[in-house]
Amino acid sequence: MDERDRYAAGMTVRREVLGAAHVDRAQSKLNAFNSEFQDFITRAAWGEVWTRPGLDRRTRSCMVLSTMIALGAWDEYKLHLRAAFNNGLGVDDIKEVIMQAAIYCGVPKANHAIKEAETVFAEMGRIPAPSKSP
Repeated sequence: MDERDRYAAGMTVRREVLGAAHVDRAQSKLNAFNSEFQDFITRAAWGEVWTRPGLDRRTRSCMVLSTMIALGAWDEYKLHLRAAFNNGLGVDDIKEVIMQAAIYCGVPKANHAIKEAETVFAEMGRIPAPSKSP
């Protein structure tokens, strides 16, 4: 695959995972400063890594969420929370990712991840049902 093919494949996956509206907003903000970076992530992240056959998108999505929690990269975390539903994850799956991250990344980061997830879920109209008392 040449760079043009990688870009086209990456843009297809990027739109499927993040949603066309998000990608269109990002594309509308291209300028002389950020366009090379946007081209790079479209080719490298989306066209090279996300198109690899070794892992399905659901697994990749779990991994990205975990990594964003570990890094405390909350803007990217929220972006990928929304995308997780496009990759077949549900609220309970995301809860399990956060529980796993609590052990390996730390409780404070997982606590913040829960807070951010609840905000995103509310924005998306995906409020989890109240749990029963233990």
